[in-house]
Amino acid sequence: MPFSETIFVVDGNCEKSTMRNRRFLECTFVLLLVTVIILQWIRYKNLQEEWLSEQRSTIIQRLDENARQTKLISEDMRVAIKSIETQKRMLLQMQGKEYYRNKPTIYAITPTFARFVQKAELTRLAQTFVHIPTFHWILVEDSTNKTNLVTNLLMGSGLAFTHLAIPTPPNYKLGRNDPNWKKPRGVEQRNAGLKWLRDNLTPDDEGIVFFADDDNTYSIKLFEEMEKIKHVGVWPVGLVGGLMVEKPICDEATRKVVGFNSAWKSDRPFPIDMAGFAFKLKLLFQHKDAWFSFEIQSGYQESEILRHITTRDQLEPLADCCKKVYVWHTRTEPPKLSAEQLLTKKGKKSNEGIEV
Repeated sequence: MPFSETIFVVDGNCEKSTMRNRRFLECTFVLLLVTVIILQWIRYKNLQEEWLSEQRSTIIQRLDENARQTKLISEDMRVAIKSIETQKRMLLQMQGKEYYRNKPTIYAITPTFARFVQKAELTRLAQTFVHIPTFHWILVEDSTNKTNLVTNLLMGSGLAFTHLAIPTPPNYKLGRNDPNWKKPRGVEQRNAGLKWLRDNLTPDDEGIVFFADDDNTYSIKLFEEMEKIKHVGVWPVGLVGGLMVEKPICDEATRKVVGFNSAWKSDRPFPIDMAGFAFKLKLLFQHKDAWFSFEIQSGYQESEILRHITTRDQLEPLADCCKKVYVWHTRTEPPKLSAEQLLTKKGKKSNEGIEV
């Protein structure tokens, strides 16, 4: 009996040992499996990083190559576009010589005087005028001498031009606080332009004379209208005389001027703005007494020149029988320079060495 019990005890211990071994093996297997999984995951991540790195390098190389190719294409396109533009310009020049052979030259007389906005005003004009193929700008400074600012602007404008300078007599100059209408402006300068035309051209030259003040804005279409002038042409002017538009009244049936809608001094012989008319060059030679004058009342300069060369019934309404506006009396607002004045008191300038 004791023997049997001893055997039973031994068998129990073996079973426990076997179970422990099995559990150990199971744990070892699980641990090994987990280790293998972790190692495989680490290897996978490393491979993934390598793949991503290779992909990044490949993409960067492709982007660099694409950028290089794009740059080459852009350069080729730039060269091609430049070549096309050059050929187009040459073609237009060739066509222009023929097309514009019989077109009248438009001689625009512009009085100008030194002020803060002068360069801005003249730049706006120049960049419109440069698009007119048959154009000659007569720019007359209210100055004893030609200034560098105006000279530089004209030299860089690409325009055919004549640069003159003549000062307004001191007794006719506006004071600092005088209103614009108190004294006639631009008389001496416009007359200098008319004198240049008479001295340098002949009655046989084809041309149109126009007074292009530097405080206006002009559409290219206005100059296309001028080409139609046979005697004296007239058209509307926007934002002048207290009106949205000041204009000749045109009879649709007869295409004649039958009146004016002017609200300011409407009793003038020709109640029209300086920008509202132009005339044939030959009229200057036919009417040598046609000049502007200091001796007439304010607002009558237009009537003074027109009364010498035409009558109301001879006026030619343009711009679609005076229904279109191609010129505006915009007047650039004088800048407020209070901060600049403070700098000046300190002996400094924001534009030191800079032409503005």
